[in-house]
Amino acid sequence: MRSWIVVMAASVTLVATAFGAFAEDAKAILAPNGKLRVGVYLGSPTSRVVDPKTGESHGLSFELGKELAKRLDVPFEQIDYKRISEIIEGMKAGDVDFTISNSTPARAEFVTFSQTLLTIELGYLVAANSPITAIADVQKSGLRIGVTKNSTSQGTIPKLLPNAVVVPAENYKRGIEMLEHGEIDTYATNKPTLFEMSDQMPGSRILEGRWGEEHLAVAIPKDHAGGLDYIKSFVEDVQKSGLVERLAAQAGLRGAVKAQ
Repeated sequence: MRSWIVVMAASVTLVATAFGAFAEDAKAILAPNGKLRVGVYLGSPTSRVVDPKTGESHGLSFELGKELAKRLDVPFEQIDYKRISEIIEGMKAGDVDFTISNSTPARAEFVTFSQTLLTIELGYLVAANSPITAIADVQKSGLRIGVTKNSTSQGTIPKLLPNAVVVPAENYKRGIEMLEHGEIDTYATNKPTLFEMSDQMPGSRILEGRWGEEHLAVAIPKDHAGGLDYIKSFVEDVQKSGLVERLAAQAGLRGAVKAQ
């Protein structure tokens, strides 16, 4: 019995040592500057939102970045951008180590993605006085559809609705202004962002149904790809532990979110 206990203890020690070495190797790759630089943009619970009552920040990129920094035992640094396309550019330039992004083939040319973290629906938002009541109405020729500049939606909507007029907005706040001033007929993006927008537009409506999906994943720089196994283990753990769901709820992430 004593020899069996000794063997088990030795095995546990070996596993712990190996995992510790794994984490140390990952730290050197994923946070080469001695800190984890996390790219976020304000306005989407998939990235960062601010609680109006407490002033605290929440969001998947923000809080999962803090969690990864904690596990790697390095300082967390928040790097703010206006939109996700700028974060990807920042990652390409070597200024960002971590973010959450829609894992498209186009973006995969410039960054390395984990497996899917969450899947969210894409939809349309219309103002309170809009005559548009259903997604089928968006098929009407000549409709002005707002999208976030350099977003996946900007590339997809022209293919999906070739008779529409696509109007890029600098960010979601500009999208709200465009809807309120009648500059566009609807705004197309992921539903978590649409819900954040609709909260600031009394009477506005998110149309029933969806026009696509986004598969969110952890994005790291191409030259950090040696740490991908650690990132994959991290994603699997935060999914199984329920942390992703808790953080999503805390950030008020809505829009038919499905854990993978």
